Amino acid sequence: MLEKDEYDLFGDGKAVIKAARGHTPGHQVLVLQLNSVGRVMIAGDLYHYLPARTLHRAPPDNEFNVQQSADSRVMIEEYAKKTNTTIWIEHEWAANAKLKKSPAYYE
Repeated sequence: MLEKDEYDLFGDGKAVIKAARGHTPGHQVLVLQLNSVGRVMIAGDLYHYLPARTLHRAPPDNEFNVQQSADSRVMIEEYAKKTNTTIWIEHEWAANAKLKKSPAYYE
């Protein structure tokens, strides 16, 4: 679990782990700087589906800590806006279907 809000894996800002507690006590998201698409965030279980994000729905009541999840969502949205980061919601079928799959890849 992260002791701080974020950890820069290589010290160059290209792979950053950010705390997004609530879904689980140590839930995290991964922010990548990709040459081909820019900054993207792999959201994990921060959001399960796009309407939770676009409609600002409350986190589900089966989260480890619903209030922490809500707070993490606010913090992550502010971060994404400030840093021009696109959030990828892996559980969102339509969005996920558009992403490259192995053996294709992003640079």
